[in-house]
Amino acid sequence: MNVRFVTGNVGKAAEAAATLAPLGVHVEPVDAHVPEIQADTLEEVALAKAESLRRQVAPPYFVEDAGLFVEALHGFPGVYSAYVFRTLGNGGLLRLLHGSRRRGATFRAVIAYVAGNGPPTLFAGRCVGSVLLEQRGTNGFGFDPIFRPEGRRRSFAQMSTPEKNALSHRGDALRRFASSFGPARPARAGRTPGRAR
Repeated sequence: MNVRFVTGNVGKAAEAAATLAPLGVHVEPVDAHVPEIQADTLEEVALAKAESLRRQVAPPYFVEDAGLFVEALHGFPGVYSAYVFRTLGNGGLLRLLHGSRRRGATFRAVIAYVAGNGPPTLFAGRCVGSVLLEQRGTNGFGFDPIFRPEGRRRSFAQMSTPEKNALSHRGDALRRFASSFGPARPARAGRTPGRAR
């Protein structure tokens, strides 16, 4: 099946395509204007994004919102992760944690899928890990250089795309999304997917 992924982040688009292709879902990246809203949860943000695109993008399409929730910072930056990364960067977040032994953190992602005229369907994923003491690696994007998944020695930014996708919050959400269409099968041009469950 074919589905549009509305995002201006080429890294996210590449990860989605790599994760979903083996599961029979072909991703078509679409860069459309999506207003950023202030909300308390990733679910609210993803739903608002999906609804705002109904007059711009033909279904089926999906959007995604993600955030890094740091325990010592009471969940910050969380839903504000994109803004915090743009303004403070990895170095700024590390400075906020300077001297703290509490490094636990969770990456979370929420996909909002629009199949037709009905309400969007949500798919959530997460990855538990910790914030490193310093930046490591040059792959990926965002907070990848300072996040290490639980049980691993390398940061997301030190991993290849397939390695990261197998562990990441986004990969988790994408696999849940793909599983809603049933067993994996080759994508067919012009195929219209059924409604997600």
